[in-house]
Amino acid sequence: MAGDAQDTVWPLPKFYFQVKIGDKEGAFQEVSGLDVEAQVIEYRHGNSPEFSTIKMPGIKKFSNITLKKGVFKGDKSYWEWFSKIKMNTIERVGVTISLLDEGGAPVQTWTLKNAWPTKITGTDMKSDGNEVAVETLEVAHEGVTIG
Repeated sequence: MAGDAQDTVWPLPKFYFQVKIGDKEGAFQEVSGLDVEAQVIEYRHGNSPEFSTIKMPGIKKFSNITLKKGVFKGDKSYWEWFSKIKMNTIERVGVTISLLDEGGAPVQTWTLKNAWPTKITGTDMKSDGNEVAVETLEVAHEGVTIG
């Protein structure tokens, strides 16, 4: 019957994921910024009969990764990691982001090379709010591999 194969194959849900920073597993609410782009180089050689440029791929550019997590009493590990930035020295670590199946096994992983924190945004506070306190960690890296 038409559609049988389609009925057994579904895209993965995006709400079940795991993040490991170095050797520690973190509990995050949201991960974004898994972007990569190849910058475009435009070139036209002098004897080209075409009245336009040739476009070729240039250097790859990776976006910073944004991680959002709840604020927990006594949890300052990411602030301590950020405070280690001193005069071009920083603790760089590998970060692994895994999309998990219903059994908790990684189905697809994004591994960031030489990651380090560039920005931490603390939670906003409202006297009439009833939301969970969430802080944001922005991480720069030198490349991503998908497995």
